[in-house]
Amino acid sequence: MLKQRVLTALLLAPLALWGIWLSPAAVFAAILGLIFLMGAWEWAGLSGLERKLSRLVYVLVMAGLMLALYWGREIHNLVLMIWVLALMWWTMALMAVLTHPSGTAIWRSGPARGLAGLFVLLPAWLAMVELHSHGEHGPGWVILLVMLVWSADTGAYFAGKRFGQHKLAPCVSPGKTWEGAVGGMLLALLIALAGTYWLSPPAGMVSFVLLVLATIMISILGDLLESLFKRIADIKDSGGLLPGHGGMLDRIDSLTAAAPLFVLGMIWLG
Repeated sequence: MLKQRVLTALLLAPLALWGIWLSPAAVFAAILGLIFLMGAWEWAGLSGLERKLSRLVYVLVMAGLMLALYWGREIHNLVLMIWVLALMWWTMALMAVLTHPSGTAIWRSGPARGLAGLFVLLPAWLAMVELHSHGEHGPGWVILLVMLVWSADTGAYFAGKRFGQHKLAPCVSPGKTWEGAVGGMLLALLIALAGTYWLSPPAGMVSFVLLVLATIMISILGDLLESLFKRIADIKDSGGLLPGHGGMLDRIDSLTAAAPLFVLGMIWLG
């Protein structure tokens, strides 16, 4: 499993970084949209939609909302409102993770999980699209965000394997530990500090480091929320698209939580 995981990452990571750096804004939005629509297909499965036609309808609804947001993003304060709503949603998601299983009865309903998918996927896609268009260094900031999330996931995996003893959320994801989370944060912080030699943070170093730490913490929540919904739906992997990595949703779950907060933080830091 580890060998497959590493080989897949070595193949896909350069392609992803190349695509982010060289793609024009509209092309990046379309390619990223396809990735998130693959995630929507898998989320439909988490929502209890087993028939292909039902899943397709869910994906088409998601695609229509993406187009509406893309063309309407110039409307005054619309994008900001969506990201604020996203943070409100992730506050609810945190409560769901902390109170499982006693406090998650509402998410045992398939339609409720389907609605949750809109709040998970749409704001994150829009945040990354807006970040990519943010000045001449926009693609660089997207690459840094992706590398922060990837490094946190990698650091957590290896630190958890080596030092993990204290469970982070045993009722949701028994394999995750506090030691792994700390290891992931430390590796991500090193990546962030290295990135400052390439990109100039919009504010002081202390504020930027705090934003990075907050981004990594909420990225862990994105991973835990998908684990929670897989547990409720009694599904081991969201899909089998990527060898050693599960489905596409398993690769973007942390980004779905991290992207809106990171972009809001960048706006706030100015």
